[in-house]
Amino acid sequence: MDDFSAIDPSRNGIQVERREPELKKLVFAVDASLQTFKQAAELGADLVFVHHGIFWGRESVLTGAHYRRVRFLMEHDIALYAAHLPLDAHPELGNNGCMAAALGLSAAEPFGWYKGRSIGFKGVLPEPLELEEVLRRLDIEMADCNAVLPFGRPEIRTVGIISGGSSRDIRQAIEEDLDLFISGEGDHTIYHEAQENRINMLAVGHYASETWGVSAMAERVARDTGLETHFIDIPTGL
Repeated sequence: MDDFSAIDPSRNGIQVERREPELKKLVFAVDASLQTFKQAAELGADLVFVHHGIFWGRESVLTGAHYRRVRFLMEHDIALYAAHLPLDAHPELGNNGCMAAALGLSAAEPFGWYKGRSIGFKGVLPEPLELEEVLRRLDIEMADCNAVLPFGRPEIRTVGIISGGSSRDIRQAIEEDLDLFISGEGDHTIYHEAQENRINMLAVGHYASETWGVSAMAERVARDTGLETHFIDIPTGL
């Protein structure tokens, strides 16, 4: 976590403590929403692990929705732990590393530089694939994508991946002559850039691109500790 403290606006780590120190049941989710917390309470969770926490680089007054979230956690004695950029960047348990593994990328190496640190990964597919097959291996429907820009080579070999709101990082993929750039969100401003540079892009959805890390963490924690874990899936469609 400390490696990202200088560049990550999220307050990574424990964001809300609980009274009881012992943990028996953990819930994992993408977003620290009240809906997430209510489902966690129904499951009897002691801690909620999220990718998007409730503190982002500055103190927030406890009013409105922010107050209701914190109050709910405290009333139900549920701790909150957030991992933002560290969960994007982890090579094995991170969002981008997990997508790279699902695609079977070989020679994977750091990609997607943010303030001097790499967040994503790039690599080579074991065999040429079309966009539809790439999505199938990621278990994502084309109709559910935020954007599909099929402007590059029809047979894809090289792929760069950066989850979340990273559409403008397509410029890094263009500079490295990659066949496909996978992002979470699409952005109107990069449409013509992708078209004129003849590169494919898949914006699979911010949420869909960031379920990978929390799901992998839930499985790893259960395996390594024997604790009961649950992944709460609350898709936003965005």
